[in-house]
Amino acid sequence: MKFKPLKDRVFVKYSEEAERTAGGLYIPESAKEKPQKGVIEAVGSEVKEIKVGDVILFDKYSGSKINIDNNEYLIIKEEDILGIVQD
Repeated sequence: MKFKPLKDRVFVKYSEEAERTAGGLYIPESAKEKPQKGVIEAVGSEVKEIKVGDVILFDKYSGSKINIDNNEYLIIKEEDILGIVQD
């Protein structure tokens, strides 16, 4: 399935979270926080500074979460992106 966001929105795939802590403790689903890092999968026509493939950091409670083909994605506005992670 392909998805094209509209206007100033971007389509983000979550980065995977660790299931256990560094000490080996299991983290229950209820204790996990929403990831704040993801990869841009698609951009709307009015997006100016972000491109497909960028790894970004975004506001913790921004956007709308959707599930496509058993993968979690987020649709957020470009203004909710905090920055691009550079290697």
